[in-house]
Amino acid sequence: MAQAPSSNILIRKLQTISELAQSDIGILGNISIQEKEYQPNEDILREGEKPSLSFVVLDGLIGSTKLTGEGKRQISSFFVPGDIPDLHGLHLSVMDCTFTPLMPSRVGFMRHDDLRAICDQHSSITRVFWRSTVIDAAIYREWVTNVGRRDAYSRMAHILCELIVRLRSVGRIEDHVAYLPITQAALGDALGLSSVHVNRVLQDLRRDGLISTLGSRFH
Repeated sequence: MAQAPSSNILIRKLQTISELAQSDIGILGNISIQEKEYQPNEDILREGEKPSLSFVVLDGLIGSTKLTGEGKRQISSFFVPGDIPDLHGLHLSVMDCTFTPLMPSRVGFMRHDDLRAICDQHSSITRVFWRSTVIDAAIYREWVTNVGRRDAYSRMAHILCELIVRLRSVGRIEDHVAYLPITQAALGDALGLSSVHVNRVLQDLRRDGLISTLGSRFH
């Protein structure tokens, strides 16, 4: 267990969306966090499970996913370091989606009982958590618009810009370069495109000078 680094990542993210009092920082810094590493497509939490823990992303990239009856996967959200993807699980008896790493990732688990106690005793932290959830919902609505109404070129440009902005906000961009070892299949599952189509669109963005890539690094 490495509580201080883990809680610092959470605190830094929450400070990007709301001012935190020193007392709030102290409380968040003392949350017990149990770290665990995951490989791509190794589910962290599955739809239908009854969790007693929530997790904060410490490193990597997590997707919220659902499967159709035919087994096709749709990724409906990305989560970057500092995010708590399943915070809404505090108020659900059964999880409504699956959370899957899209690259090697590290997460930190927090007990629901601990989070509920903090929310019951510290209304300012409750408001910050609520604001974080509302922001996630706003991003989700933009995703629905992106996948449902934009062409493939615009979809890809939007999702890459979103990721870069969110990673920059938590200090994960170096020299304007984002490290994103995400597969074209995963991008396709997020955008409703085939891997072949994803590859073609990325080539178009490179050709037009909007992105440059070197391995898993995007600029």
